[in-house]
Formats: sequence, structure tokens, C-alpha cells
Amino acid sequence: MARAVSTRRKITFTIIGWTVGLLIFFPVLWTILTSFKTELDAISIPPKWIFFDWTLENYATVQERSNYFRFMRNSVYLALGSTALGLIFAIPAAWAMAFSPTPRTKDVLLWMLSTKMLPAVGVLIPIYLIFRDWGLLDSRVGLIIVLFLINLPIMVWMLYTYFKEIPGEILEAARMDGASLSKEITHVLAPMSVPGIASTVLLSVILAWNEAFWTLNLTTSNAAPLTTFIASYSSPQGNFYAKLSAASTLAIAPILILGWFSQKQLVRGLTFGAVK
Repeated sequence: MARAVSTRRKITFTIIGWTVGLLIFFPVLWTILTSFKTELDAISIPPKWIFFDWTLENYATVQERSNYFRFMRNSVYLALGSTALGLIFAIPAAWAMAFSPTPRTKDVLLWMLSTKMLPAVGVLIPIYLIFRDWGLLDSRVGLIIVLFLINLPIMVWMLYTYFKEIPGEILEAARMDGASLSKEITHVLAPMSVPGIASTVLLSVILAWNEAFWTLNLTTSNAAPLTTFIASYSSPQGNFYAKLSAASTLAIAPILILGWFSQKQLVRGLTFGAVK
């Protein structure tokens, strides 16, 4: 009886999981399908699912109109640059909070996380003016700084969670053996936290890759990433849905492939420490 109940429960949760997964993936699937349609098929009612005239014309038009690889190169620079800069600051900060906590440590963590709740538009004007005066508008350096700052609280929180699961006695033993602070972090802490660091890196790259608000407001052409590339296909004359879908597919393809091949590492890192 108990086994039958367990089986039914497992089947139920499996069905729910697949349903939720398909619902989440449906917009991506619809975007990919629309990218292979003509503009007329893209706006047809009722919508055409599979039986339509498949075409690669939209991808050819997108590539002719815009240099896709220039936008992609900017996205790679911004995602990797902001993530690398974030690790430089997040690892020591998380180490200090995990192994040398103070009575205010949790308050600091909550304050850092609360900054993510601030509407970005609320600080757009001062940041825009600062960037204008410092000559950082439409520059990779400026965008890397912004992406680094907005993702830093999440990176610190994730790394702090992983570091808390590591016994402090191990680090104490390393200190007794004469390890300096830098060696303690690089030779002891980092190797033991590879899953956590890897998942933090992946999440930071994904968040930086998908960031649209700041890239649209602080860039025009030189440092414009793929989010700006997508937005360029929305015009006052109307939305060209098939071409917009082709541009969106090209923009999300690299991060989808990265997520697919690193999903095990990402899930392992995100669930690290959840069950003791």
C-alpha cells in the first residue's frame, strides 16, 4: 500500500514537473519556430504551428543588416569581465563573512540583497550623469562595472552559503601549517568549493548576458551587446516578429547551449548544502 502511494506520488510530481518545464520552455520554442516563418505566417490567426513555409530568410536578413558577431563578442566580454571582477571581490567577502562573522554579518548580507530590490530606473539618472562625466558611456569598461555591481550581492550570497558548509577546522589546520591568507583561499578553500564557485560563475554569466535595462540605456553602438541587437528590430513602424524572433534566437542560442552542457554542474552547485 505504501509503495503504491509512493509510486502515485512520484508519477504525480513527474507530471507536474514536466508540465511546468514545458510551460516555461514554450516561449523559447515559439520564438524559435517563429524565426523560420515569413512575416505573414508570424502574425497569422489562428497561429501556424508546424505546417508553414519554413525559411531562412530572416536569419540572412538579420546578418546582412547587423554584424551579429560584433554584438556577440561584446556580450562575451561583458559577461566574462563582470564575472571575473565579481569573483575577485565576492570570494574574499564571502570568506570573511563565513569564517570571521561579526554580530552585524547577517544584517550586511540582508542589506546587500536588498539592493537587488531597488528599481533600476530609480538610479538611472545619477549613474548616467556619472558615466557621461567620466567618459564611460557606450564603453565596455563602464558596462562591466555596472554588471559587476548589480550581480555582486548574489555572488556573495551564493559563495557565503557554500563556504558555510566547509568545516572551519580545515582552514585552521592550514593556518597552523603556515599557510598565508592568500594560500588558504586559493589552495584550500577554492578547491573545496569548486561546485559552488562554478554555479556562481554560471549564474553570473547568465545574468550579465541577459541584462537589458542598463545595456539599452548606457550604450548605443560600440559596446552594444546582444540585448541591444534584439531591441534594434523593434521600430516605430512596428514589430517585424519573424526577424525579431530570428535575432532573439541568435542571441539566446549561446547561453542555451552553455546552460545545457553545464546543467549538472549548475544544479549541483545550486543545491550544495541544501541537504545535510
